[in-house]
Amino acid sequence: MTPVSDPSSFSSISKCSTKHLNLTYHVDFDRHVLKGKVALTVEVLEDKFSSLTLDSNDLKIFKVSANGQAAQFALGTKHKFKGSPLEITLPFELSRGQHVIVEIEYETSPSARALQWLTPKQTAGKKHPYIFSQCQATHCRTMVPCQDTPSVKHTYYAQVSVPKELVALMSALRDGQEPDPSDSSRVIYRFRQPVPMPSYLIALVVGALESREIGPRSRVWSEKEYVEEATFEFSETETMLKTAESLAGPYVWGQYDVLVLPPSFPYGGMENPCLTFVTPTVLVCIIPLHTNTVIAHEISHSWTGNLVTNKTWEHFWLNEGHTVYIERMIARCMQSEQLRQFKGIGGWKELQESVKQFGATNVLTNLVPNLHEVDTDEAFSSVPYEKGFALLYHLEELLGGPEVFMGFVKSYIQLFAYGSVTTEEWKNYLFTYFKDKVDILNKVDWNAWMHTPGMPPVKPQYDTTMADACTALCQKWVKAKEGDLTSFTEADVKQLNSPQLIEFVALLLQEEPLPLSHVKKMQEVYQLNSVKNAEVRFRWLRVCVRAHWEEAVPLALKMATEQGRMKFTRPLFKEVYNFSKYSDEAVKTFKEHRGALHPVTAMLVAKDLKIDG
Repeated sequence: MTPVSDPSSFSSISKCSTKHLNLTYHVDFDRHVLKGKVALTVEVLEDKFSSLTLDSNDLKIFKVSANGQAAQFALGTKHKFKGSPLEITLPFELSRGQHVIVEIEYETSPSARALQWLTPKQTAGKKHPYIFSQCQATHCRTMVPCQDTPSVKHTYYAQVSVPKELVALMSALRDGQEPDPSDSSRVIYRFRQPVPMPSYLIALVVGALESREIGPRSRVWSEKEYVEEATFEFSETETMLKTAESLAGPYVWGQYDVLVLPPSFPYGGMENPCLTFVTPTVLVCIIPLHTNTVIAHEISHSWTGNLVTNKTWEHFWLNEGHTVYIERMIARCMQSEQLRQFKGIGGWKELQESVKQFGATNVLTNLVPNLHEVDTDEAFSSVPYEKGFALLYHLEELLGGPEVFMGFVKSYIQLFAYGSVTTEEWKNYLFTYFKDKVDILNKVDWNAWMHTPGMPPVKPQYDTTMADACTALCQKWVKAKEGDLTSFTEADVKQLNSPQLIEFVALLLQEEPLPLSHVKKMQEVYQLNSVKNAEVRFRWLRVCVRAHWEEAVPLALKMATEQGRMKFTRPLFKEVYNFSKYSDEAVKTFKEHRGALHPVTAMLVAKDLKIDG
């Protein structure tokens, strides 16, 4: 196997490998820091081993020891986004196969990229502060010095001291709680994660949390203001888990809980093991008879991503393309093949939008990009998800259909479970598994799919049954003259289900901006301003702003700031900024709300709005 090097990490992964991590945190809400101690059990991979490098970013390191003996350490030059290499010199020499326990006492920075500290007024309950982490892709190093690369997997144990009125949760199994012996106003929560996992899946949340049981191995957690709604929204979780197990094999993580975060959480969901994090924006997306896409996606990550992991972030499509593939197979099993096809069409549209934003010659639109000196946050887009899915769907069509190809995906998961994989290893196994169809595989233009920017070389032929009604209605509006506007009625959209309504508005965004008269008429007959579904609302507001409907500007800025999911916040700010009359208003609103946004969201919106510093 080729030796691994990870362009996004400083850590010495060819010299040693972390096997277990023992974490102790004291959560300090006054100073916005975690006071930490970590003991890393490290396996030595070479002889004459006497030093190692770990990833760190904005950490204050107080003390380092190795097997109980003081060890020398130094922080290297700070890189603009990778942080500082933590160079540790051991007071002894080890040989291959031996283990060493490296213990580090440290403190995080108040501006740690992985952490968002919320004031009571930024929470639903308004009484207590809140903190949550988001380590993917390379931010674990801002909350623990570690080998912050997906090529290294380890188990972990943690103890977290928090004010006793709050609850702590982690991406692990709960292992009891006890009063903090050093402070009677605090309580210590304990966690254990017996399944080896990469550093980016370490997760922590502390807040005034409550839970309800939603299945034999699942609870939903949130502030009490959301808990009843969340219990209803995620009631299908066990059915979805069972469906995923029937497709991909046994669920190995024991517990599958869901945490609904405050609105500033920057992603739709994050597949933290044992505890999926989700945005509250999914709660107003209740779609009768339709699986919650976010939960289906995060459940699927329990196999592709968490159990089989991309070896470096250049191979991120292995996580996301396969996860979208399984997520849509769940939709196929629980609803229909037509729905899976329809989701494929929607995904292709999202891919087109990403390619358009980056530019069709930008190497970040490659399925396997080169991330040397690239910030993974800036490279993030729908490309690994939807270009990845399109490739897998194309292969499914070539090799014998969904059952045949899902057989390969399940076998791939079994073979590489508990490990990390490169695209080359995936492809070699594809050729081994389909050894009787190598002639077909050899006809695939692998270079165009993997290493060429822009749209894929082949557009899959999706069944358009569910999409046809959306396309027809969109075209009717695009072609309508002023005199035709009276022919539109409320009945047009009543026949569409929620995914179709989302698709209809998404199609409008692919067209030239509609005349203002059309958009006003659309609001009059369809009442889209009052739709609570966030997926519909953010697209509709973009349609309105593009048509220069000034009344929509405050609504768009309100949606951009009352939640912080990047999928919604970034395009809404950009849309208002591009309406030249309101560019300054977009910048002013962003600056007013910047402190309430997640640090990664704030950094990316500032770039979008061309604000420096």
